[in-house]
Amino acid sequence: MPTIRDVSKLAGVSVATVSRLLNKSGYVSQEAEKSILSAMRELDYSPNEVARSLAGKKSHTIALMVPDILNPYFPRIAKSVEREAEARGYNVLLCDSDHDPAKEERYFETLRRKKMDGIILASYSARPSGLRELLERDFPVVSVDNVFDADYPMLAVTADNRGGARLAVRHLAESGCRRIGHLRGPRGVYTAEERYEGYKEELLQSGIFEPDLIAQGDYSAEKAYSATLALLDRHPRIDGLFAGNDLMAAGALQALREAGRQVPGDVKVVGFDGLDMPLLAQELSTVSQPIDEMGATAVRQLADLIDGKPIERTERRLGVSLIVRGTTGVSSQDSLYP
Repeated sequence: MPTIRDVSKLAGVSVATVSRLLNKSGYVSQEAEKSILSAMRELDYSPNEVARSLAGKKSHTIALMVPDILNPYFPRIAKSVEREAEARGYNVLLCDSDHDPAKEERYFETLRRKKMDGIILASYSARPSGLRELLERDFPVVSVDNVFDADYPMLAVTADNRGGARLAVRHLAESGCRRIGHLRGPRGVYTAEERYEGYKEELLQSGIFEPDLIAQGDYSAEKAYSATLALLDRHPRIDGLFAGNDLMAAGALQALREAGRQVPGDVKVVGFDGLDMPLLAQELSTVSQPIDEMGATAVRQLADLIDGKPIERTERRLGVSLIVRGTTGVSSQDSLYP
């Protein structure tokens, strides 16, 4: 299926020039216009509804793209996005990519052809080509909990992932842990890398960092369960565990129980996200990020972009807090450490 990039290449003009012609948003020479129209006919390319919406016809509909709706973190994001969007007169179309880059690209292709006013992107993909084309056309996009590289200039709403990881590891160390492992998220994912760096920095500062105590959990309870068992087999004296999200912490707790380890007596555990997980046998100590505020902030920023207000396309980082509960020795109450 031809794209605006294909048209620009065949016509011998820039993507911006093609976009100006489609959107009637600036000067295009007669020669360039002829070349573009000829390329569009040859490629059987027709201006899509996104281009028309950019010309000023609002649909009052935005899209929210998530990687895994079964992860309880993303329904929380979706709920806050929907609540704020409804208050501002927008409908929300939910797109679940299932961690599949090809499916994500198909969504971008569909969204290019549908009349969307903007997109909130809560996704892990490192370099989605469909996103690049939208940004080249100055289409309103806001990222939640992910920061892309410089080739994808957009506003991002995140939490203090690195600082939160340091809070978690500091709490474990202050609770007496000296061999603190880490279940890390997927490599190359912004949040996972930031939380790993925070874990590493805190332990290096304390002089107790051991690289071999790191295991790959990929933000999955199942993978974290297997990784924890393998970690215990290699290092039976591990006494603390920082999981990069609450799902991995849940998998780790199951593995620890099956291995006969008492929590928090033998091993103390801290997660990350601050999710409500009532099925856990113990109340989880966790770094709580302001999920509802992140979703609402993303909608507010996207609405400003849609309205053409000038916004610096950079990272908006929100604060986190540590909630201390049963898996590190406190029960029946929450203790907050900002």
